[in-house]
Amino acid sequence: MLSSPTVEKLRALRLHAMVTAWEAQHQDPSTTSLAFDERLALLVDAEWLARENRRLARALQEAKLRPSHACLEAVDYAARRGLERSQIRQLATCRWVAEHQAVIIVGATGTGKSFLACALAHQACRKGYRALYWRTSRLLHELTLARATGTYPRLLIRLARADVLVLDDWGLMPVGDQERQDLLEILEDRYDLRATIITSQLAPALWHDYLGHPTLADAICDRVVHHAHRIELKGESMRKVRAKPAPEG
Repeated sequence: MLSSPTVEKLRALRLHAMVTAWEAQHQDPSTTSLAFDERLALLVDAEWLARENRRLARALQEAKLRPSHACLEAVDYAARRGLERSQIRQLATCRWVAEHQAVIIVGATGTGKSFLACALAHQACRKGYRALYWRTSRLLHELTLARATGTYPRLLIRLARADVLVLDDWGLMPVGDQERQDLLEILEDRYDLRATIITSQLAPALWHDYLGHPTLADAICDRVVHHAHRIELKGESMRKVRAKPAPEG
């Protein structure tokens, strides 16, 4: 049995999960048959898991994903959606994050673009990366306010530091010269340095016309569209599907 001074030292080292696991071992007679190395490994595993859970909780709180419960385990692979399991499994490895690539998710309203984007960002957080979610229109508004309050550079730095930036509902609202410039600044800071997820009702082929300004549109599309992983969600709105009454009988 560990002495009280040893327990206090473990707590001083903030190894609280290890102390809890040791106390649980002490209450379980079956653990006495384990070798010292095995019992120590269980204690270390308990501490490591507790710290990983805290890290993930902090990462998800910082990411502000919407929906917050989105995860790859909950993705619906119904045939009507056109999702390929092999592509999602490949993205789940987060190699695209390590290689600073983009993911473009396109589909009609309600087809689950935001959910899938946040599920991929959630997976990145599990792998130790930091993510950040923004609705594109809200972000452009916040950048306008930041410019007026002098916090514009600080917000750009925060966006640039996120390992994964989710830009949701791209192309939903019209953009002017300043918004186009802001988008270019964001994507320029991330090009070949960080990973980006964009969801849109507009196919990438229509982005150039949406952005309006030929020069800036070329620059923006060049930094995100080429070599991006593309997912096209099909079918009717998931909200309508969930709202349908169950068949009788």
